[in-house]
Amino acid sequence: MIYEVVNRDICIGHIQVEAVASSGLLIVGDTNTIQLTSLFDTPAESLIIGPSVPLNPPG
Repeated sequence: MIYEVVNRDICIGHIQVEAVASSGLLIVGDTNTIQLTSLFDTPAESLIIGPSVPLNPPG
């Protein structure tokens, strides 16, 4: 298999983001470094941690 990549200039006029997932990333063009950050906008006192539920219950 021969795979050839040709990088050319791109021009993005407008990007409209309708929603962002909990782990979303939008990249336009090339990048050398990606820095991960996190934002938690709910007050800590409203966080309720209950018992863990398995995603695939046995049986």
